Parts: sequence; C-alpha cells; structure tokens
Amino acid sequence: MAAGETQLYAKVSNKLKGRSPPSLLDPLLAMGFPAHTALKALAATGRKTVDEASAWLHAHRHDPSLDDPIPQEYTLFLCPTGPLLERLEEFWRDSRRQCARNRAHEVFPHVTLCDFFTCEDQKVEFLYEALKKAGDRVLGSFPAVIPLALHSSVSYLGFFIDNGPAEVIQKLAVEFATEASALADCTVKPCTKQLHLTLAHRFYPHHQRTLEQLARAIQPGHDCQWTAALYSRDMRFVHYQTLRTLFQYQPQNEDELALSPGDHVFVDPTQQAGASEGWVIGTSARTGCRGFLPENYTERAREADTWVKHRTYTFNLAIDLNSRKDGEASGSRNRDCQPPSVSRSLSSVQALQAAILRRSVLVVRHGERVDQIFGKSWLQQCCTPDGRYHRPDLNFPQSLPQRSSSIKDFENDPPLSSCGIFQARLAGDALRDSGLRVAAAFASPALRCVQTARHILEALKLEMTLKIRVEPGIFEWTKWEASKTTPAFMTLEELRDANFNVDADYRPAVPRSSLLPAESYEEYVDRCTLSMGRILAACPPEAGIILVVGHGSSLDSCTRPLLGLPPREYGDFAQLVRKIPSLGMCFCEENQEQGRWELVNPPVKTLTHGANSAFNWRNWISAH
Repeated sequence: MAAGETQLYAKVSNKLKGRSPPSLLDPLLAMGFPAHTALKALAATGRKTVDEASAWLHAHRHDPSLDDPIPQEYTLFLCPTGPLLERLEEFWRDSRRQCARNRAHEVFPHVTLCDFFTCEDQKVEFLYEALKKAGDRVLGSFPAVIPLALHSSVSYLGFFIDNGPAEVIQKLAVEFATEASALADCTVKPCTKQLHLTLAHRFYPHHQRTLEQLARAIQPGHDCQWTAALYSRDMRFVHYQTLRTLFQYQPQNEDELALSPGDHVFVDPTQQAGASEGWVIGTSARTGCRGFLPENYTERAREADTWVKHRTYTFNLAIDLNSRKDGEASGSRNRDCQPPSVSRSLSSVQALQAAILRRSVLVVRHGERVDQIFGKSWLQQCCTPDGRYHRPDLNFPQSLPQRSSSIKDFENDPPLSSCGIFQARLAGDALRDSGLRVAAAFASPALRCVQTARHILEALKLEMTLKIRVEPGIFEWTKWEASKTTPAFMTLEELRDANFNVDADYRPAVPRSSLLPAESYEEYVDRCTLSMGRILAACPPEAGIILVVGHGSSLDSCTRPLLGLPPREYGDFAQLVRKIPSLGMCFCEENQEQGRWELVNPPVKTLTHGANSAFNWRNWISAH
C-alpha cells in the first residue's frame, strides 16, 4: 500500500478504537495483512472475531478480486423468532414440497426495513452504532404484538402489517437510515410503503389455493420476539444462482474448482456457453476462485445462505395468553389440510392398471457421460500419441465405437462412462420389472443418448426387435454446446456398424443439417415441439410406452408441448434443467377421455448415488 493509504487506514483504525475498543483490525495488521484486505475480511465475516477474518483471508489468498475496492451490500430486516418463526419455517418446507420452489424460498422469513445499500469496509462498524441508536429510540413505543393480516393475489401471498404498528416499525427504518447517513456516510432508502412478510412470490397460479390453505394454518398470534438484523451480501453475485457442494472434488485440470462439502458456489445461468454438459462455471464463495465444477456434485441452495449476519437489536417478547390452546388447534388444522399419503398417488397396482390402458411418453435423460467425471480433457487422458484409445480408469468405457472421421469428434460428442452404462441398465431392469410395455424408442443423435437407449432396450430384451429412431430435433439446445459448431454425430451407418439397432427408414422432423449452432431459445423450443408432434404421429395410438432418450433439457422442452403449457421463461428453464440428474425421468400419460396429456409419477424409482473420488495407491507408500 502507498504511504498515504496506510496513514488513511491508521486514522480509521484509531477512530474505530475510540468507539468500540478493542479494535479487531490491529491483530490482523500485526499478522502482516494489508489494511484494505483486513478490513474487507472483517466486513465479509461480520466483524465477529480475528480468527474468522484471518481464516477468510487465508482461504482467499488466490482470490483475483481480493484487492478490488468492492464493498458489501447491506440491508436491515425485522425478523420473527420463537413459535411464530417455527410455524413460518414449517410453511416454507410444506410449500416447497407441495408447490415447488418460488422466489420467497430464496430468503428466510422477514420484513424488509430498507433497500440494499453499500458501505465502505472501514465504516461498517458505524452501521452497528446506527442500529443501536435507532433501536433505542423506538424501544419504548415498539408494539407488544404486531398484528399480521393475510393477503393473497395470483402472484403474491403474505402477511400485511396494520397501520398503527407499521408506523412505529417505519420510524425504526427512518431512524436507522438517518443515523447510517450521518455516521457511515451511506445512502439508505427506508421502506415507507406497506410493510409485509412475504410467504410466497412468483408462484404458479394453480398453486394459489394450496398455498393459502397452508398459510391459514400459521396462526400469526403466536409468541414472537422481533429482532432487527443487519445483513450483508456480495454485490457481485446478486443475480447469480447459489449452489451448495455435496461431495469433495479434487480438480483434474487447472481450470477446475476444488470443492469441499458445504461450500457455496455462485453460478450465472446466462454465462455457461463455455461449459460442457454436466459442468458449470462458477465462483467459490469460500475462496473467491472461479472455474469449472461437476454440477452433479451440488444442489440448489438459497440465495440468503451466503449472506452474513452482522448485528441484531431485539425488541420485547409478545405474549399470547391463549398460545397453548391456539397452538394445539392450529396443529390439528394443519394436519387436517395435509391429504393422507395414499391419496397423493395411485397405489402401485392401480398405477400399473392405468398405464396399461393408456398411451404414454417416458422422457429420460441420458446416463453419466465420461467428460462429466474426467473433465474437458478426457480425450487426452485416454489417447496415445498415435491416436489409439486406452482405458486409464475403470470408469472410462472399455472401447470407443469406430468413426470414419477423427477420434477428436468424440470431444464434442462424448460417450457414456462405465457408470453411465450401468445406470441405463438399471433403469431398463426397473422398467422390465414394472410390467409395462415399451412400444417405440427415440433418441437424440448424441452418442450418449443412443447408447442409453440401447442399454435400456437390452435390459428389456428388446434390443433386436425394437429399432431406435434417431431424432435430431430433440438434441440439446445448441447454445449450451461448448463448440461453436454443431457436433459431428455418428452417422446411421456408423451406428449400425457399431451394433446399434437404429431405424434407417425413420424420417425425422428435424434433419441433422438443420441444427443451427447457437440457436435462440425460441428456435430450440419450436424444434422440440415440432419433433414431439412427429414422434407421436409416428406411433399408433395403442397402449404402450414411447421411450424418448434425450438431455436434461428434454424433460421440460419435450413434455410441455404435450401438456399444452407455454415455454418457461429462460431464466427459470436454465435453473430447472441444470439440476436434472443422469437418468432423470418425466412421464406423461394420454387421457383420451378428456383429450389431454397429464404428467404422472414415472413407472420406476429414482436413481441416487454418491461420488467416488480418484485414488492413487502410490500415496500409501511410505517414503524412505
């Protein structure tokens, strides 16, 4: 740091010492950390302990943005605690299970008191003082009970706060904004409109009644101690998706991220053009480093899971004299509104009988692909200098089919891994055990999809009698392909030579030559709709399953045309599709009596398994 900057931080440090001794900054400076990065670490960890800030700095030692003067964003929430919070969290769980995720699930229950604002790292402690002063000024008039009135519309469900208590809470927000401006030189916009506690936002309209039923069981009169809480977030990743790591991952290439269970990764769904299928590009919240990571090692997390709680101010405890009775009654009502488990789905026997009588479409994502495990450079790992294939790991396939073109074409059209082959056979075994009849089989021209279809049919003992119809129209959205050109698929002749029983007489809806690189989302949806129409037209309206093996995106783009639903918004589509696992399935049945298709439970169970990291026996040899 320059001498002038060092003197500036010294002045800030001395000013903070006088307000809140002892300072957390001095020990970090004594450890040799620069003042600007030490202050950034304190702000990023909520200024709690020196150890937390030091650990953050150590983890971010390779963070390319460590020296960038990017402040955190802050906000002030009024948060419920106690029995009311428990009921709200129960609603969060039930609404997500019964009605899928909506925007409210990204954050915990709260009332927003101000918009997000920025604060320089060296002035964060002044925000704590502003919160204490604002809380002290309204403490005497803070309402003993905050009445909450349920409000519902086609896209919003939540509790509104009555005008009387709302005025006191709004005064708290205004006092905090005034003090933050004076002490920390921050521009804070307090919330002065209708105060509310959101329960659900941006949900499907047909879920409104279920959500209202769940909300009425909350009974907002329960005991509640309200707390004003100051939170911060990294402003760079506001519009990103947050993933949580499930398994440890050791990078196989220098452009990949190291992952530990519990890590959070920020991913921009709109910036994944350079990632192969099954991989995403993300930034680690723990280290600040950016790179590729296998998506099946992660799960979707809440946006607020990476936020940092700084300080709180707790108000009085509201006491409901009838809380015990109300709790028992509402608990009973909550149980009543839950339909018995047997009514949520048909029994296995009933499901089998219903499926036998109806034509159905089973859309399946392909099995695990080899580059999903071994990275983008998998082909270099298994090719000798003279271009011959060898198997460096048991999860590599035993061999690659012959292609008239270069072996390099496998780079953008990778095969299944050994585990992917096993996954497909498991699914086929389960379909055989279900007793259902597969009447036709279609597959995307991608090798991994044709392979998955073949292994499913082999398990069904249908590989010789049922030909695979290759339909290029259900290939992955080409914008998501890493290559700037459409992959060079194996021809029908090459597939037949490799013992794939493909149908040479099938006329696809979309020829391979019509696939355009980097097509628009609308173009992709249109060709999938056209292809599904061609697939149904090619199959007689008789009982049996039409097997469609495609990609993760196929489970959405190939079923919504059947269900008569419009395409999803692009952002929702990208977030949904990226979490579909290998051999994920969607099952649609034709209801001929009502003239429509319905989405029902797949005829087989889901396939779940864990990771198996690489092992080198040489690491166990003791050095001598």
